[in-house]
Amino acid sequence: MKRSAKILIIDDDESIRKVLASILQDKGYEADTAKDGEEAIKKAKNNFYNLALIDIRLPDMEGIELLNKLKDSTPKMVKIILTGYPSLDNAIDAVNRGADGYLIKPVNVSVLNEKIEEHLKKQEEAMKYSEDKVAQFIETRARQIGHTPKVH
Repeated sequence: MKRSAKILIIDDDESIRKVLASILQDKGYEADTAKDGEEAIKKAKNNFYNLALIDIRLPDMEGIELLNKLKDSTPKMVKIILTGYPSLDNAIDAVNRGADGYLIKPVNVSVLNEKIEEHLKKQEEAMKYSEDKVAQFIETRARQIGHTPKVH
């Protein structure tokens, strides 16, 4: 059985956090929430999240600023910006600072689910590729130092 992805929802609006968490849990994801950037940073340092949904306007920092801070604690986490204030400048800035996606509020649930599934699939493929490369390196290194793995 495949382990469910963990998603962190960062938004200062409690009703949005609750609705998104409910939608994601109905899809089989583990959903956690944070009301501001500082809470999100603390949670990301103490827990692993596959993906974060980040409101662009938070009470203590801009969502785009939070992108860099989360990148430091969880570099492989997928980060999607959510905004009720769309602009071309915001979108370009978000992508340039490491956002993997940019969605406009009110969020279309089917589009949100598509984006999440697409990014989680890419993340899983990248992780599998990395694991295969590590295994190949270990096998090669073992042969180099004269320890041939015994195959039964």
